[in-house]
Amino acid sequence: MTVSKTAEKSGDAAKGRKDVGDAQIHGHAEALQLGELSEQLGYVLKRAQLKVFENFIRCMASLQLTPAQFSVLLLVEKNPGRNQTEVASTLGILRPNFVALLDNLESRDLCARIRSTNDRRSHILVLTDKGKAVLSRAKKLVATKHESRLNELLEPANREALLQMLSKIANEF
Repeated sequence: MTVSKTAEKSGDAAKGRKDVGDAQIHGHAEALQLGELSEQLGYVLKRAQLKVFENFIRCMASLQLTPAQFSVLLLVEKNPGRNQTEVASTLGILRPNFVALLDNLESRDLCARIRSTNDRRSHILVLTDKGKAVLSRAKKLVATKHESRLNELLEPANREALLQMLSKIANEF
């Protein structure tokens, strides 16, 4: 039996709409079966990352900091006088995205770019006083709300083992 592509597509689309409609009406849509996907390390890592980032963003809502912005502020605090290329490279952020991220942090008066005295083409990054204060509050929120939730979920030994395994992947893969 041969089915034309048009008939097959329209039939599938109609069936799909009916099934979606039925599931929405009855409120019991079954979750998709993941199959081998649930055993793919990359997929599971990405799903875990999304959950961790969602929690981080909720915890940082009052400060309106993203994980990337928090990471930049931390690196700038710990590495005074380093240039923006080094910070972007360390975090794995592409140059155009990093410039936009810095523009946002500067517009909020959290950090500043200062022309390097060693290399006039380069800019070093510094935290402003407001940036230092916001970072201090952010560190407390991360410790008391975000990391404590992860520690509670994983327990100390598992947390340490996970950190070591993820570091191995990041550094050696």
